[in-house]
Amino acid sequence: MSMHTRPQPPENQEQLLLRAQRISGSSLGELACLAKWTVPPDLKKDKGWVGLLLEYYLGARAGSKAEQDFADIGVELKTIPVDVKGQPLETTFVCYAPLTRNTGIIWENSHLRKKLAKVLWVPIEGERQIPLTQRRVGTPFFWSPNLDEDKALQQDWEELMERIIMGQINHISAHHGEVLQLRPKAKNSRILTAATGETGQPIMTLPRGFYLKKTFTAAILARYFLL
Repeated sequence: MSMHTRPQPPENQEQLLLRAQRISGSSLGELACLAKWTVPPDLKKDKGWVGLLLEYYLGARAGSKAEQDFADIGVELKTIPVDVKGQPLETTFVCYAPLTRNTGIIWENSHLRKKLAKVLWVPIEGERQIPLTQRRVGTPFFWSPNLDEDKALQQDWEELMERIIMGQINHISAHHGEVLQLRPKAKNSRILTAATGETGQPIMTLPRGFYLKKTFTAAILARYFLL
């Protein structure tokens, strides 16, 4: 393999999958070396590093995450760290939750549903004892929510959004929701955003993100790999 230059965005979903299959089996160290990227000592401060490296190889347009990673072809990229048994090691961040100007949003046109319409999942070895450079990229696959999954996501989303609109943002814990959870998503506790309080008054709070629970992503992986 010679030095790698960032490819143009993929023209279609087949081309994207082909690119992901091409780097499947490579270690993060090899990929970083070819791209002349520095590997961080760990992911504590660089949580998004693996995703960015893959975006580089797959030709994602860097930039605002308000749309899908590959908006032109309708695909969202999700890397997922797994253990030796293929079980996800953490929840999967999908998008930020709208804490203001959110009346009238319905599931059908929600940002979350758009993001999850079609996902390219790329499992990555994630066991702590494997040095970051030696962790390998797994087999990529496409997924779209089936009817049951869509219904489960909708149920949780509607319940969580209702609580947000009712001013109960600070009473929502990671335990709410069967497949989705809402939790703070900010680099530090000084980053605050506007929301609605219990009596409808404006308050400042930490930004919140929607995350897919591990049981949900484990079932997706199990179905694909027939675990």
